[in-house]
Amino acid sequence: MEIGIDSFAAVMSGNKDRSLSDSQAIRQLVDRIVWAEEVGLDVFGIGEHHRKDFLDAAPSHILAAAAMRTQRIKLTSAVTVLSAADPVRVFQNFATVDLLSEGRVEVVAGRGSFTDAFPLFGYKLSDYDDLFAEKLDLFLKIRDHELVTWRGRFRPAMQNQPVYPRPAQTKLPVWLGVGGTPQSFVRAGQLGLPLMVAIIGGETHRFRPLVDLYRQAGRQAGFSLEDLKVGIHSLGYVAQDTETAVREFFPGYAAAMTRIGKERGWAPTTRPHFDAQNGPLGALVVGGPKEVAEKILRHSEALGGIDRFTFQMDVAELDDTRLRKSMEIIGQQVKPLLAGI
Repeated sequence: MEIGIDSFAAVMSGNKDRSLSDSQAIRQLVDRIVWAEEVGLDVFGIGEHHRKDFLDAAPSHILAAAAMRTQRIKLTSAVTVLSAADPVRVFQNFATVDLLSEGRVEVVAGRGSFTDAFPLFGYKLSDYDDLFAEKLDLFLKIRDHELVTWRGRFRPAMQNQPVYPRPAQTKLPVWLGVGGTPQSFVRAGQLGLPLMVAIIGGETHRFRPLVDLYRQAGRQAGFSLEDLKVGIHSLGYVAQDTETAVREFFPGYAAAMTRIGKERGWAPTTRPHFDAQNGPLGALVVGGPKEVAEKILRHSEALGGIDRFTFQMDVAELDDTRLRKSMEIIGQQVKPLLAGI
């Protein structure tokens, strides 16, 4: 099982008093990607958002900076909002980073958890699903063919047009990032794409029917189980013990989730709600090394096996020192407990 970190380049992290400039915050993020490699993590992902709280509007640029300072760690998006982007430019950007990294780049394509990109780039939310299906189709054609002939509704047609540069890898790895929509799981299976499931609330085992749907669709489409990889992206944090992890993580988590919840009509986040989510079956993965490793194993068993687990810690408004320490514990204590899984 691969273990990694996903970041949304949250400017709020360690920046409550505005003591950090945006420039300092994003440079710290690149330094943390380098640190992730040093402490033995397998993958680091950068999300994509188009709002004030985040600095990840151009994730390929952040990954490019990290590519020049690392040698081993996989660099991925988490996720690329393909619905509101030009697939040609997305491919060119990530192929360029793949060249810089000498073949360590992956793309997690999805629709994102926020809708800010749609009006920003002139798209209608009523076309939400059609946009993604069409652009994913074009993106995969570009990945698989140097010369592309294609026609759709939302972008000018392409007639035997070459797309350059080509990546260092023969076939750029593309995962499909999904939430809880059955159609998305089926789509990933039918295309034979690895699946990255964002589980940020609820109980992980409830996603098992959807993962089974994915594997069934993949097998029916002629893909092997080796092709049908499953990853989990979860909110989490690890400290030297569970009491410390909860004490450090909860205040920022509650503030951020309450703030986001106001936009979506959710109730404010309370400590009992957090404790339930961080319980044996809940989606949160916050605790000491042993407790976290055990929970990841439970999540894997609940979903019939997983190939990758990534922690998302930005939401808790943690400073750089605590993020680095948590990453060190994950790489040097949690990951060895999961070796061979």
